[in-house]
Amino acid sequence: MYLNVHSQYSLRYGTMSIENLIEEASARGITQMVITDINNSTGVMEFMRECRKNKIKPIGGMEFRRDKRLLYIGIAKNKEGMKELNDFLSEHNLKQKELPDEPCVFEHAYVVYPYGYKAKLKSNEYIGIRFDELYQLYNKDLTDYQDKLLVLQPVFVANKIGYRLHEYLRGIDLNTLLTMVEKDDKCRETDMFLMPGELEAKFARYAFILDNTRKLMDSCTMDYPEGKLKLNKKTFTGNKKDDMALLEKLAMEGMLYRYGSKNREALKRIKNELKVIVEMNFCAYFLITNDIIQYSMRRGYYHVGRGSGANSIIAYCLQITDVDPIELDLYFERFLNAERSSPPDFDIDYSWDEREDVQDYVFKRYGKEHTALLGTMSTFKDRSVIREIGKVMGLPKSEIDGFTDPARAVVNRDNDTFKKILAIQNLMAKMPNQRSIHAGGVLISEEPITYYTALDLPPKGMPTVQWDMYEAEAIGYDKYDILSQRGIGHIKEAVKLVQQNQQKRLDIHQVQMFMKDPNLNNRLKTGNTIGCFYIESPAMRQLLAKLTCDNYLTLVAASSIIRPGVAQSGMMKTYIYNFHHPTNVQYLHPVMEEQLKETFGVMVYQEDVIKICIYYGGMDGTDADILRRGMSGKYRSRIEFDRLVEKFHDGAKLLGRPEEITKEVWRQVSSFAGYSFSKAHSASFAVESYQSLYLKTYYPIEFMVGVLNNYGGFYTRWLYVHELKKAGAKVHLPCVNRSDAVVSISGIDAYLGFVGVQGLEGKFVELIPDERKQNGKYLDMEDFVKRTEIGLEQAIILIRCGAMRFTGKSKKTLLWEVHTLLGHKVKPSSHAELFHVQAKHYVLPDLVNTKLEDAYHELELLGFPLSLSMFDLLKTEYRGELQANELMKNLGRTVKMVGLYVCEKTVHTKNNKKMWFGTFLDAEGNFFDTTHFPNNTPIYPFRGSGCYLILGKVVEDFGYPSIEVQKFAKLEIMNNPVMD
Repeated sequence: MYLNVHSQYSLRYGTMSIENLIEEASARGITQMVITDINNSTGVMEFMRECRKNKIKPIGGMEFRRDKRLLYIGIAKNKEGMKELNDFLSEHNLKQKELPDEPCVFEHAYVVYPYGYKAKLKSNEYIGIRFDELYQLYNKDLTDYQDKLLVLQPVFVANKIGYRLHEYLRGIDLNTLLTMVEKDDKCRETDMFLMPGELEAKFARYAFILDNTRKLMDSCTMDYPEGKLKLNKKTFTGNKKDDMALLEKLAMEGMLYRYGSKNREALKRIKNELKVIVEMNFCAYFLITNDIIQYSMRRGYYHVGRGSGANSIIAYCLQITDVDPIELDLYFERFLNAERSSPPDFDIDYSWDEREDVQDYVFKRYGKEHTALLGTMSTFKDRSVIREIGKVMGLPKSEIDGFTDPARAVVNRDNDTFKKILAIQNLMAKMPNQRSIHAGGVLISEEPITYYTALDLPPKGMPTVQWDMYEAEAIGYDKYDILSQRGIGHIKEAVKLVQQNQQKRLDIHQVQMFMKDPNLNNRLKTGNTIGCFYIESPAMRQLLAKLTCDNYLTLVAASSIIRPGVAQSGMMKTYIYNFHHPTNVQYLHPVMEEQLKETFGVMVYQEDVIKICIYYGGMDGTDADILRRGMSGKYRSRIEFDRLVEKFHDGAKLLGRPEEITKEVWRQVSSFAGYSFSKAHSASFAVESYQSLYLKTYYPIEFMVGVLNNYGGFYTRWLYVHELKKAGAKVHLPCVNRSDAVVSISGIDAYLGFVGVQGLEGKFVELIPDERKQNGKYLDMEDFVKRTEIGLEQAIILIRCGAMRFTGKSKKTLLWEVHTLLGHKVKPSSHAELFHVQAKHYVLPDLVNTKLEDAYHELELLGFPLSLSMFDLLKTEYRGELQANELMKNLGRTVKMVGLYVCEKTVHTKNNKKMWFGTFLDAEGNFFDTTHFPNNTPIYPFRGSGCYLILGKVVEDFGYPSIEVQKFAKLEIMNNPVMD
């Protein structure tokens, strides 16, 4: 009798997970029910699967609300009915229309209105009445709609505790106090499953209502096929045999491009892969991915194929990836095999400003009915939940801040209010909070996708399913990951700039040649990699130097061991030592030597972990695959992952492995959880790193401009400007007669763009260069003001940042002029003048700007000074007793250095104290690093950007020097002369 049941997917309203919902129903002997979450069908497919496991008949539906008010409930008679409900909601979501008072006519779905609906009912429409509304039927003539009344017993909560949780959820949703949540904004305390027979007893006087309800529910059959489905588009050409022939043809053509005609190993691998791909019906998946790649290449877009797809030689031949699986001894089975428990996918990265066009192509090519972006579900996060609950309870901000401060953990532990908040937080933990959009997953469906979900329209403006990647996998969809990253933007922009500035066309895909270039490899091993994708952070530059990394294979390993799991386990240090002393490697066990010789006894890749689990722990390939999924954070439940711990230890024991060694092996395995890379993934990153390295080595000016124009990478903007200068560019302040919106170059002259000027309105960022290109250079201040119609405040910003210096006048003179022009509300005009009338000019005393004033203007408006360096601004002329390039000659000495702050990293020690790693530039512009241990460090040592006096001991680690800081103080800069 329950045709209005809600799960947690009725966001901030329902309180039970699908699993809990079905447990509650089973406990009360319920044999059929309808899930009707509010304005979504997120849980319908999961609901059907779980109900069938528990011998309950599932029925799909949806509750439609507008402005939080119940309009009607839709109940699907069958699969077609579910599609009708999904289509109805999708149309209103995608067109951003309000839901109507009455829905359209459904052929395969029922509509249930709340009691009180007055209009004439259609054949598929009913009235739902609650048991506490039955009194309203007393002495009424029910002849006309006796067969239209149904039992309406909503289910939102399981018990009184659930109801209290519901009240908190409503308070959070409405952003109001718990006591201010009104009756109509929450469910009733009785909105739950009743005890067996209790609901029937309440309707005993109106048995016909029970009969109507039973009859309606009996007529519904969710005729979706059971078991594992394959819902992706099944063919590319329309015929499976044609798909197979086309894929083979493209693979063979690609082999000629990649390997030539005589590579027997490549040919053998291609044939073997084709056999598996055909057997597992993955031809269409490869061909559709290839179609997307070919479209983007025709458009001149750059892409990087990464992830386990790089294990495939066919993917390499089709140019989906640029990683040669033969060179790296990558196994195709890691990507696709008959025992694989989950579908594979290709991760394709594009530049951040090209990804949406590729997605748009996919929608147009494969049809909007069959294509959608993948959704995701955010949950209530720990600290934010505490804050939200505190607000609902009416606590002052200061008290809430205290509860979220880790430093007050011990004090908070005995606080009764905090205990109450924690109790509520535990109930909310992992509950879905809101639907969002996946980073780049696209689904291409054989059937219209609304058979399985309604569609949302997030800010991206493309239809998006209402469930996440885990549910997509469970239903039977393989996703296509079309992602974006700024590293590709750097490369694309740099290549374009080289062609414009030097008239050279570059083939940036000649990666094999780049890998053999000694100039690139020398830059790599010295860590001179600022701006280069994935290898520019302080930690990565240190690692490259410690490894003296001068080749592709070592870089592949470095790309994986930099991950937190390896670093935190201590295995990074072990790897570096073993790398330099391969004959001294102490293997934990002969199996470890046999499987990990290539990586010097250290598990570096996901594949290494899988090998150890199989060969040391005696696990089978399927369990190893589950483990890999768990490590990558892509497995929905940790139950299976945790089960493998026991299975690993039991298997090792059966094989006679020593218990102490097994514990250490497992510690190393588990340290990878959530962090490790597959070898193919690391190799893909390393390919892109080499592309960046090539550009930085041979075209450093264009490369650094490309980095700046794609909004940088790991560091803040000023450091990339510093690197641009080091590359040999003459960097100029923005200029209205030379600059564009972004940084522009001509020869070695680089002009900063208007994008970086703080406070300058977006319309002027584009208008100033566009007007100049259309109608010629600006003649003077008056001409500029008239043609741009700029206001006084915006004109002052441009004067102060030096953008009007083409006039040859000082900033102070220009400020006088612009106040004369605009200070009297004279409306400027952009229309061409028939006669040019000169403005009156007044004779002013000589107004001179100092470099110090200019530097302060630049600090304020650009975020960094260009006219002077930060060292030039110091009150002291002291620059330290030595510079960065002298550190290795002074190992063990306690020295004083002056450094310009670049960045910092906070880490926690084993006893949970904080320590820091700092990165600085010396007065010569070279990097050095610092370590700040807890005992020698205040609560927080850094005081923002600027120069610091550093006292510490020079130490080294694998030939890389740094300073162990003993004392640390920020140095004062000269006062702003305007403020004196």
